[in-house]
Amino acid sequence: MFVSHLLTIPITTVFSVIDFGGVFAGALGGAFAARENKRYQYDFVGVMGLALISALGGGVARDVLLNHGPPLALVDTRYLLVAMVGGALGLTVSHKRAWLRRALVGVDALALGLFAVAGSARALAAGLSFLPALLLGVTTAVGGGSLRDVFSGRTPQVFERGEPYAIVAAAASVVFLTAEHWLGLGTAATALAVASSFILRLATMRFRWKTHLAR
Repeated sequence: MFVSHLLTIPITTVFSVIDFGGVFAGALGGAFAARENKRYQYDFVGVMGLALISALGGGVARDVLLNHGPPLALVDTRYLLVAMVGGALGLTVSHKRAWLRRALVGVDALALGLFAVAGSARALAAGLSFLPALLLGVTTAVGGGSLRDVFSGRTPQVFERGEPYAIVAAAASVVFLTAEHWLGLGTAATALAVASSFILRLATMRFRWKTHLAR
């Protein structure tokens, strides 16, 4: 009975939950990153600012590049509210709790693919072709964390040797664009892309895959 009830939930509702969950996770992660920063001592404004940048920066950057009206995060205030709650929680909860870290990893892995899909989908809706849509998908997924790093006075982690975060985002966008733009799978394209990126993201952490150092 419970499983059959879950199957009746609209897929758009599921993805909206993941979307807001990703914003929440981004804000929480941004607040934790600010608190863990050994170089600077951030106050309330600094922590909340980095939390909002981390959560919403990628989507805002995407919408600015598309130049199709105000950014979605400013039109739908729920995004700001969710990000503020995540940032506030990051200020008050210990960032060393193991269960919270594990939950954050799971939500982040889901949100990575969904953000990439959201960026690519908005690019397609704006009439852009495959490659620009791929670029905006990656920008949406990794832009918030990159902007947070810049505002924290460091090189964005996606540019350094480490976890292939941007590569996973690119893979999600490629899967979505192929399934949606060329195969016409509709909603199934989103589900396929998010599931693929989720599995790939967890695999990169499980097997500790790293990008190679350029020489």
